[in-house]
Amino acid sequence: QVQLQESGPGLVKPSQTLSLTCTVSGGSLTTNDYYWSWIRQSPGKGLEWMGAIGYSGSTAYSPSLKSRTSISRDTSKNQFTLQLSSVTPEDTAVYYCVLGVGYWGQGTQVTVSS
Repeated sequence: QVQLQESGPGLVKPSQTLSLTCTVSGGSLTTNDYYWSWIRQSPGKGLEWMGAIGYSGSTAYSPSLKSRTSISRDTSKNQFTLQLSSVTPEDTAVYYCVLGVGYWGQGTQVTVSS
């Protein structure tokens, strides 16, 4: 059973870079055809796909966030990370790491505030 767990600071100041890590157990980042995503949900809004990293290390990003988003991985630790730069209060959300469509982390609340 694949399990995902997000970690990172719960509070980030405006203009700073938000950095979150997803630790994976029960599965490998390099398993063929696995795609690992970051998805967020802001207060009162729907789910927003931010980007993903594939089993080969290739990445894809939402066009609306591409200029501020970077996803990378550390296969030795079985972790992948999200970095979102120049955050504003509109980036306040619950952030989830996800495998495919069926495996979700529990989510982590990030608040952007001074």
